[in-house]
Order: sequence, then C-alpha cells, then structure tokens
Amino acid sequence: MSQRDYYEILGVGKGATDAEIKSAYRKLALKYHPDKNPDNPEAEAHFKEATEAYGVLCDRDKRARYDRFGHAGVGGNAGGGGFEGFTNFEDIFEAFGFGDVFGGRRSDGRGGGPMFGRVPGSDIRVRLPLTLEEIATGVEKTISLKRQIRCPDCDGGGSTEPQGTETCNQCNGAGQVRQVSRSFFGQVVNVVPCTKCQGEGKVVVKPCNLCGGEGRVRSEETEVLEIPAGVSDGNYLSLRGKGNAGLHGGPSGDLTVLIEEEGHKYFIRNGNDVVYDLTISYPLAALGGEVPVPTLTGSSMMEIEQGTQPGALLRMRHKGIPELNSSRVGDQIVRITIGVPKKLNDEEREMLERLAGMPNVSLTNDKGGKGFFERMKGVFS
Repeated sequence: MSQRDYYEILGVGKGATDAEIKSAYRKLALKYHPDKNPDNPEAEAHFKEATEAYGVLCDRDKRARYDRFGHAGVGGNAGGGGFEGFTNFEDIFEAFGFGDVFGGRRSDGRGGGPMFGRVPGSDIRVRLPLTLEEIATGVEKTISLKRQIRCPDCDGGGSTEPQGTETCNQCNGAGQVRQVSRSFFGQVVNVVPCTKCQGEGKVVVKPCNLCGGEGRVRSEETEVLEIPAGVSDGNYLSLRGKGNAGLHGGPSGDLTVLIEEEGHKYFIRNGNDVVYDLTISYPLAALGGEVPVPTLTGSSMMEIEQGTQPGALLRMRHKGIPELNSSRVGDQIVRITIGVPKKLNDEEREMLERLAGMPNVSLTNDKGGKGFFERMKGVFS
C-alpha cells in the first residue's frame, strides 16, 4: 500500500467532489497505463499508485475512514474486498461511460492481454460462518474447496504431445473472426471470438488423457484464511487467482469469501459493543458485591454497586469487539435484571413478611408504587 497522501497522488484537494476525483484518476490512468508505457516500471508504479488512491477515494465509506484515520483506516483486505483497477484503455473508457471505443479487442480483466486468447476460469464464492468469539479475537480458518486446477500431466496445455495443438484454421490463429452485416447505415463489422477455438487461436488435436484436452481437472483443495478481528456480517475477502483454472492454461478466477456472523445464545452485537443480560439476586443488588460475568474472551469479575436497580446498564470497558483495522475495542454492556423466586417455604415467607415491615422496604412506603414483591426480587435466589 502506498504511504503517500491519496489526495496528493490524484492531485485534488480533500474537498474534491466525486466527479473531480473520477476525472483526475482518468487522466492519470490514461497517462501511465502499462499498455501505453510498455517496459516502463516507473509508469506502472504511478498507475498502480493512482489506482489504489482512486479505489479508496471513490468509495464513500473508505474515504470517510481514510479522512479520519489515514492509511490505518483502510488497511487490509476485509470488509471491502480490495480494488483491482483497470487493465487496459478500453476498461478505463468503459468504466467512465465511453463504452468499447476500440472495436472489440478488450482485456480479460486479469492482466492477461486481449480477451481473444486464453480463456479465464470462473470465480468461486463461498460463505464462512463465524461466531462472535472468533470475530472478537480474529481466527485462522481452513476451508475445503472443490475447484478446477491446472492439469498436472499437460501443465494446462491440453496435450502431452509436442505437436498436440495446431493453429485454428477458422480464424488462422487470431482467436477472432469478423462478421459483416448490412443495415440501413451500410456495412456493420462485428469482431467476435472464434467459435471453433473459443478465442484461443489454437485447437487441441491430441488431447491429454487425464484432462481430455481441457488443460484442467477437478480437485478438492484447502485454503487457509487469516480472518482479522472486527469483521462484520457481509464483509468479504477476495483472493486473486484462487478460483477455477482457465481452459488450456488460461488465468484462474478469484475466490470470494463472504463473512456470515452467527447468532449468539447470550450476547447481542451492537456495532463494536456487545450486550449481555445478567440476572442477580435482590440481596446482591441491594448490598453490592462482585459477581463473575462471561465475556467473549472468558470470564471477568464485575463490581455491582450498592442499590443497583433493575434495568441498570453497567459498562465493562474493552470487553467488546475490536474495530477493524484499528486499535480501538468496543465495550460489553451488562443489562441488569433481578431474579424472583417462584416458590417460598414457610420460613422464607415469614422472613419476607418481617422484612416488608421495615421502613426502607415497607410495602406501604414503596415510592415507586409497584409493591415490594415486584421491586424487591430474588431475596433467596
């Protein structure tokens, strides 16, 4: 990630509008794109830097985090999936609303040159359920995937024979054919992928025995994922090149891992805070004391002050969920309820009646008007 100021990279001020940011990036992309500056590492570095800056500033949420926290606010690849940029001029013009202005030879979107060439593989999308405990601490997860990988026998070429492929005789190796039609405005020429070779420019004449000439085989694989603390439901990780392999050695697709937050039996998430309902006895609420309280990372002791009332909200600092890409941590909010015994024996009833006659807890002296047995709960729990 570039450590230069993103606004400085694009040459705009911090108050720049979306349209100004878009226009500034378009100019830089056209100037420094590798297609226009072959074998120029400096131009390529400028292009990548501008693309990175635009990927943050064109996104309202990312821009807000960047304005507030700088580069630390937009680090990592969780929650946004990253910004991959453009790979050729046609993609740039298309993204800015100018369409396909160069007549059809468009990039495959993965840096592999014209689309009339190796056929890229498809993307894979999986869901990853996480508990609140895993979200609070971050976790390493290993997932199993059924995906197509490059054939180990032919190394993706589709044939193990030296002369196993030959130039397509329908497109003469171009990977594309021109279709001419007539209209009211005259001849219309469309450039489309060759149907015989699927745009590759060559055909397999001696197919590999393992993959049948496709250059890829199905396999069950595993991926180890590092999930940072603080992710939320709907965030996703994007892993380039971890999808299905392309035909005949074509580039692999991407793997997208969608985060799903599982519901919890005891905790409710509220942003980076978590809420926990704690039931205590009336003596503890009236007299005060310490009580163990479960948290997302274990158990902690919490002080109950004398005279704590039902419905009170007590805060346990930094016992919630860390903010993604930040050192800040949320709190645990403990909501107090008072337990009420459902049955009383004779001795307990006698003690309650004697207690009810005392001035501070008298039924007739209940300023709240709700009655002793509603307010003074759980004396023997």
